[in-house]
Amino acid sequence: MNKRDYYEVLGVPKGASEKEIKSAFRKLAKKYHPDVSKEPDAAEKFKEAQEAYAVLSDEQKRKQYDQFGHAAFDQMNGGAGFDFSDFDFSDIFSELFGGSFGGGFSNFGGFGGGRQTTRARRGSDRLMRVDLTFDEAVFGCKKEINIDFYDECDECRGKGGKGEKTCSTCHGSGMVTMQQNTLFGAFATRTTCPDCKGKGKTYESTCSHCRGTGSVRKNKDLEVKIPAGVDTGNRLRLAGKGDSGTNGGENGDLYLEFRVKEHPLFERDGNDIYLELPLTITEAVLGCKKEIPTLYGNVKLTIEPGANTGDKHRLKGKGVEDLHSGSKGNMYVIINVVIPNKIDKKQKKLFEELGSTDLKTAEFKEIENYLKKNK
Repeated sequence: MNKRDYYEVLGVPKGASEKEIKSAFRKLAKKYHPDVSKEPDAAEKFKEAQEAYAVLSDEQKRKQYDQFGHAAFDQMNGGAGFDFSDFDFSDIFSELFGGSFGGGFSNFGGFGGGRQTTRARRGSDRLMRVDLTFDEAVFGCKKEINIDFYDECDECRGKGGKGEKTCSTCHGSGMVTMQQNTLFGAFATRTTCPDCKGKGKTYESTCSHCRGTGSVRKNKDLEVKIPAGVDTGNRLRLAGKGDSGTNGGENGDLYLEFRVKEHPLFERDGNDIYLELPLTITEAVLGCKKEIPTLYGNVKLTIEPGANTGDKHRLKGKGVEDLHSGSKGNMYVIINVVIPNKIDKKQKKLFEELGSTDLKTAEFKEIENYLKKNK
C-alpha cells in the first residue's frame, strides 16, 4: 500500500515551520494515542503520525524527503534507509502527559522514546554536495574530497567512559518502569533508564575526550572515483563512509550529490548534447562545410543550400555515455542564421542588387496574392 504524503498526514503545508509541525503532531498524538483513543485504527494513525514527524522535524531528513519523497528512505531504491525507531519522542509525550511520562510505546511499531539502546545501532548517513565541471561529469574523474564525520572515540573505544559496571537503577536492562497520573488516568510505562541512557552500564569516570558520547568529530581526505555520465542531482553512495555505529553497529553511508557547471557551448539534456551553430546569410543560402566541436573532437558538418534557423542535424552517438547501460546519446546541431546589424557600403550595394532579383519563394507570393485579393 502506498504511503500518504507526510505533510498530508500531519495536516500542514509544505513550507510549515518547525513549530507548526510540532504542534500538528502533538494534536494527533493526543488524539490517536492507543492508550487514550477508542478508534479502531488509532494505532495505525498514531504510528503514521510518528513516522511523518520523525522525518519533517529533522532538517536533513526533511530536505531529502522534499527532493525524493518516500524513496529517500527506501534502501531498495538506493535511499538512505532512515531507521524511524531511532527517533526519540519522549519530549513530546512529556509535554502531553506530564514531565515524567516516558513515552515508551514499543508495542505500537517501535516509534517510541522508550527504546532500549543496548542493541547495536547503525551510524548516521552523511550527505555531501560535490561540484563538477561539465567534462568531469561527462567523462568521469577522480576527485579528492574533504569530509567531516563522527568516528568511534579512540580513548574509550566508543564506550563513553572507564571503569564499566552494571547500572544499579535498571540492573543492566537499559529500561525502567514508571507510573504517572495524567488527565487520561494512570499509566505504567517502560522508558529509557535516565542514569545509563539505555546502555545498561555506567562508568566510574566519563571519557574527557568524547565527553561520554563515545564518538568524536573527525576530518579526512578521501579520493573518490566519479563514474562517467553523472548529472546534477545524481547521488553516489559510498558504503560505510558515514558516521560510526554504536554498540558494535555498522557505519552509516556517505552520499555524494553532484552539481554540474554549465558548458560555454554545449547544452545537455539527459544523455543528449545540443550545440547552436551560427551561419551567415551567404552560408545558409549557398550551403557550406563547417568544422564543429563535439565531446570527442572536431568534425566536419555539411550544410545543404537553403538552410534555415531551427534546422536540426543529428550526430549519432556523439552524446553522453549512459550512467547505467554505457550506451551513448546523440548530439544535435541547431542552425541559427545570423542577420548582421551593420553592413558597409559595398555590402549594402550587393544586397540591393540581390534584392532586385526575384528570390521570393512560394511563401512570399502566397501572402502577396492574399493582400491583392483583400484590398
